[in-house]
Amino acid sequence: QEIRRLIEKLARNQAPVFVSGESGTGKELAARAIHARSPRAERSFVAVNCGAIPQELMESEFFGHVKGSFTGAVRDKPGLFQMADGGTLFLDEVADLPLSMQVKLLRAIQEKSVRPVGGAREEAVDVRIISASHKDLPGMVERDEFRQALFYRIHVIELAMPPLRERPEDIPVMMDH
Repeated sequence: QEIRRLIEKLARNQAPVFVSGESGTGKELAARAIHARSPRAERSFVAVNCGAIPQELMESEFFGHVKGSFTGAVRDKPGLFQMADGGTLFLDEVADLPLSMQVKLLRAIQEKSVRPVGGAREEAVDVRIISASHKDLPGMVERDEFRQALFYRIHVIELAMPPLRERPEDIPVMMDH
């Protein structure tokens, strides 16, 4: 019930949210609930598992590409930021992003624009960022494994999901979902 109340508050706010918690605690469900109750609910909720994208495709996946920008780019393709324009971009397992991609992601969040691979100009995007990880992101910042500037951009508000062993009554609800 406490998490539900927090989600209602976070939905009214447009600040970036970082959802922390162990694997299987419902971090994506919380992110979807925040989006569904927000003024952006009528627009797209785009979820991406940052650890599942091959490193060589990350820039194209996040920012799109223009036809002919590389072998195999047979048509223009919007990226995740463009697909989430006006809505919410959920960066699951954000701690798995390589440092080189973290720099580009930080710029896109700060500038509220992206440049597709091979593109000549930047495109404005309006997305709310919700990110999540089961890893110790502050510890990763201390060890220089995660960029501090990006951490402060995505970690404006933290929603800590308690482990399921502390809330066993939620397990049947999550299984039904």
